[in-house]
Amino acid sequence: MENNKGKLYLIPSPLGENDPAEVIPEPVLKSLEGFRTFVVEEIRTARRYLSKAGLKGRIGELEFHELNEHTDQATVESYIRLFDEGNDVALISEAGLPAVADPGAQLVALAHRHGIEVVPAVGPSSLMLALMASGLNGQSFAFCGYIPAKTEERRSRLRTLEKVSGQLKQTQILIETPYRNDSLFADILAVCSASTKVCVAANITMPDAYIKTKKVSEWKKEGLVIGKRPCVFLILA
Repeated sequence: MENNKGKLYLIPSPLGENDPAEVIPEPVLKSLEGFRTFVVEEIRTARRYLSKAGLKGRIGELEFHELNEHTDQATVESYIRLFDEGNDVALISEAGLPAVADPGAQLVALAHRHGIEVVPAVGPSSLMLALMASGLNGQSFAFCGYIPAKTEERRSRLRTLEKVSGQLKQTQILIETPYRNDSLFADILAVCSASTKVCVAANITMPDAYIKTKKVSEWKKEGLVIGKRPCVFLILA
């Protein structure tokens, strides 16, 4: 157990260009005033978020460290020094909950290895919001993250996930890089059974949010183009 170490606070962020006050609880926004050190996925995005959250004019006083898919393990390990002398650290993801489908999980693991207290704060999760709004099975579900990008590998994985969903009556939750949304959706419609239910949840919490659940047979008649919007896909056979 490390002595005289600060705590790691997991601070959620908006899922899009929302006013933070619309989607982040007031006590969480208020807590931001107490931090000087931030570990973030992208510094520019974090600065913009904190400015909107009420820290405009103080951004220059704050200390930022990046943790994203390009951060090497040695750099992550070096962040243990940020907690010295009782200094609390705030972790912020690009969108939603830190450490959920997010490289920030490495910092949380580091904190646990060194006996540092981890404090999660309440905020929006695109995965849970999509599940809530889908009408699919919320008693049994699995987050599958990103599946292969190559067509044949992806279609094979989709067939497997649909089979598992049918066997367990379990909702399968997927995400994709926005520019591949429509190709993933096309593959879902190509390989899944006509009766399988699919929910498309795009731009959740935004004014143009789109959340619809239909059977594959119904989606095929719809001609939906999702475009480059943050999107969650849910499948239930």
